[in-house]
Amino acid sequence: MTFSDIMNYFKGFGIETDHKPSYNSKYVYVKEVLPPVTEDVILKIADELDLKHNFLSPNDTINIKLTEPTFWKPGYFKLFLSHLAAFKKTTASLKNALEAYGISSFVAHEDIEPTKEWQVEIENGLFTMDALCAVLIPGFNLSRWTDQEIGVAVGRNVLVIPVRKGMDPYGFIGKFQGFQAEGKSIGEVASAIFDIISTNSKTKDTLIIKLSELFLLSNTEVEAKQRISAIKRIKIISKDRIGLMHQRITDNLNLRSTIIINEFNDLARPYNYVPIKPADFDKTTYTEDDDLPF
Repeated sequence: MTFSDIMNYFKGFGIETDHKPSYNSKYVYVKEVLPPVTEDVILKIADELDLKHNFLSPNDTINIKLTEPTFWKPGYFKLFLSHLAAFKKTTASLKNALEAYGISSFVAHEDIEPTKEWQVEIENGLFTMDALCAVLIPGFNLSRWTDQEIGVAVGRNVLVIPVRKGMDPYGFIGKFQGFQAEGKSIGEVASAIFDIISTNSKTKDTLIIKLSELFLLSNTEVEAKQRISAIKRIKIISKDRIGLMHQRITDNLNLRSTIIINEFNDLARPYNYVPIKPADFDKTTYTEDDDLPF
């Protein structure tokens, strides 16, 4: 990672990068740039880079030591799917559909009497999720688990997405209209959830960062096409984020497809970046020596 990569990454979080380090080292640069940054932003960066820590975001009011849940896909947006057992199969299908949008979901099983370890996993999921989606079917409010899951989401002030399937939002989430899922396919519901997450102020920035990183790290053309298509649906993306993608896209030969290049150039065109060409992927790459102080 170059100095430019680091600066572009920091700019995505609104961090001032106009700083000359006291020593020509990326380590020193980062160490000197971050102290003025708020804890909220530091924690967002730590979560984005999957750096383990025992802190919650400033909106969290419960002091709990977290361990990394086993069910989140690394690098994906984290969506907790709260549902009843009667809707388990459909909810699992929804989980699969959401992955194309860079969203990893946890499907909690309401009918399982949790062991202590299972409860710990659920708690870790609730306190590391980026948002919660409640699939509201009749009887949802009678569950002793789903109400608690929503309570944690409301207490943490994370986005709650009510999906109405025969039941309207109630209680703390009664003020949200929710998405009407009656008569909709699983794909349509997944698409609607993505649109909500990608436009909400609580989740939009996190989704853009994670989805763009997933695109840049795509292992196949199919993955890349799904992810760039999702990114193009987001109405407003910062120029810095597009610039970072423009700078790094040629580092991954899986993105060399003419289709992917054309899709990306279409995305970057309004920002006046030089169009990417297949030949740009032929550039020689060098591995930099470790520049940490000895």
